[in-house]
Amino acid sequence: MHVGQHIARVRQLRQSRHALVAIPLVLIAAITVADIRTPETIHLGPLLVVAPALTTAFAGYRLTALIGALAVGGQSLIAVFQGGFDENHIAQLIGLTVLSVFAVVVCFVRDRRTEELAQVRSVAEAAQRALLRPLPDRLGPLHIASSYLAAEKEACIGGDLYAVARTGSRTRVIIGDVRGKGLAAIEEAVTLLGAFREAAHQHATLPALADALDRSVSRHLTQFPEADEESQEHFITALLLEIPDHSPVARLTLCGHPPPLLLRHGRVTSLDSPHPAPPLGVVELGPDIHTVRTFSFQAGDTLLLYTDGVAEARDSNQAFYPLEQRAALWTKAGPKTLVQRVQQDLLAHAGGALGDDAALLALQRTTAPHTRFHIGDPADDGVHGQAHEGPEQVTR
Repeated sequence: MHVGQHIARVRQLRQSRHALVAIPLVLIAAITVADIRTPETIHLGPLLVVAPALTTAFAGYRLTALIGALAVGGQSLIAVFQGGFDENHIAQLIGLTVLSVFAVVVCFVRDRRTEELAQVRSVAEAAQRALLRPLPDRLGPLHIASSYLAAEKEACIGGDLYAVARTGSRTRVIIGDVRGKGLAAIEEAVTLLGAFREAAHQHATLPALADALDRSVSRHLTQFPEADEESQEHFITALLLEIPDHSPVARLTLCGHPPPLLLRHGRVTSLDSPHPAPPLGVVELGPDIHTVRTFSFQAGDTLLLYTDGVAEARDSNQAFYPLEQRAALWTKAGPKTLVQRVQQDLLAHAGGALGDDAALLALQRTTAPHTRFHIGDPADDGVHGQAHEGPEQVTR
């Protein structure tokens, strides 16, 4: 939001609050005048309690206290005009004062909790920026857009993660999902992101990079106390992607993570791996378990990466979100529009409440590579008219 828009919004809120203040003031004046003019057998003064009670809905404790004091003043004015402070008027004044004080206390506690929540959200937003650094809109030949939706209403971060790294003339991408929630999941996400940002520049191939990340996660998980009954069930699903600048291909390594979707010419294709590896951190597995799949990725193509929170979101009938079908509606959209449309549609499908954190990452190649390759290889998984470095390969 721009500064000018923010200032305009603040002014609008203040104007709305000022307009609402007129309601309890009018009620106090109307009830006071009506009670003075009615016969002494009719008592309208107790209705004055409505004014401070109504004020708590839109104002802070200071304004509520002011309205409560005015209401007590109105009750006192009624007593003066009706012959003095008899037992009935005194009882009404005491009751109105007690209820007004109670309304002020409620407002004070609510305001304090609101301030504390605002501070917590501010810290969470800062932690999110440190954990999930904002991705650039452009990186090499790629347009990038991302989205993160936390399952917890008041949280901004969770166990889902994504990051990109430039290594020479190629872009490497990771998206992952930590099993579990809470601070432990965030700590594991931080561990993996730190390891990726360092190891992405040190290993020549995706399988080697995946091996290094697996070792880092496994070392971290061994630090869990033995008393933790779930320590043997901690792991991180991950997808590693490598996109060279000058070749119309991309390389993919899956570690227990949902496969990406390739959007091309109005079609959506799921790019699963024939030999996916287990999630990172599953110990007692031998080396050389990670493979790489090479597929065509040309100018105008878009890759949509996501976490389980997207594909496993359920509606009121417990039906899963049909991501592949819905993504087909927006194959011509740019990455930013695609992510926004999927996010809005996902929340609508889930009724606004997700059962798990959900991350989306869209990457679109915007310029055609200079190197030419032969077209229409048979090993194209049914996506025709693609350019390859050669037949699609799955290697270790």
